Amino acid sequence: MNKLVCPVAKMEKLLVATDGSIFSESAIREAINLARTCSSKLIAISVVKTSPEFEDLVPQVSEKAEKEMREHLESVKSRASKEGVDCEIVIHRGEEPFQNIVNDAAKNQVDMIIIGTHGRTGLKRLLMGSVTARVIGHAPCNVLVVPLHAKVECRHILVATDGSRYSDAAASEAIGIAKRCGGSLIVISVALSDKEIILPEDDEEMILAKDNVKKIVGLAEKEGVKTEGLTAIGKPYEAIVETAKRKHADLIVVGSHGRTGLDRLLMGSVTERVIGHSEVAVLVVKA
Repeated sequence: MNKLVCPVAKMEKLLVATDGSIFSESAIREAINLARTCSSKLIAISVVKTSPEFEDLVPQVSEKAEKEMREHLESVKSRASKEGVDCEIVIHRGEEPFQNIVNDAAKNQVDMIIIGTHGRTGLKRLLMGSVTARVIGHAPCNVLVVPLHAKVECRHILVATDGSRYSDAAASEAIGIAKRCGGSLIVISVALSDKEIILPEDDEEMILAKDNVKKIVGLAEKEGVKTEGLTAIGKPYEAIVETAKRKHADLIVVGSHGRTGLDRLLMGSVTERVIGHSEVAVLVVKA
């Protein structure tokens, strides 16, 4: 993260969700960095997953888990304090951790949720941890998903567009971040195809992809942002993740849904897969 410039205009309150596993470590580090840079208040939240039946049978197991989680949160608070960040810690017991995270974000009117890609089950699933997926689907604000070992520096930002209002919101956010941080912007739109074949210039998907890119590049250049526009053919998530690698992007910005416009229970399948396969942080922008 640029040490001097806050990448987003309004960042008064941030919420970092942690389960105490190694998968939360990068999210905690980036949340503290962001809070310091943006002079934000940080709320660190953990949820001990439980159920009424389990509580009745072995209450001491939940109590032990809560004690360990509280110690973990106290260590997060101590780290934040050393960086001059005001950090509040919150611990819940609940059956659906995502619900506690989303509710706290709404109640505290936070400007961004920061979370890791996977949970403490440690399963490197095809997509991502189910808690992360549900947090994104229900969050009242933007969500920054930080994979293990990822660092957000906003030097090279990749934004994916499919022409929907969701990706327009993502593009607007990405342009703002690039402008504030002095970073470069890569705009990509993918013509959907099962195979990476040469599509004719008059192919409808190709025309749409080029138009999408042209629109966002024009908006970025008006703001004085150094911008490169790209079109690709194939599976959108593969093209986005591969381009991010090739262009050394340290942040991918996407909308929460695609141009189908379906407000699904979770989110657009492209966004889900980008997060599941990306080695760099992904900012999911809520339209």
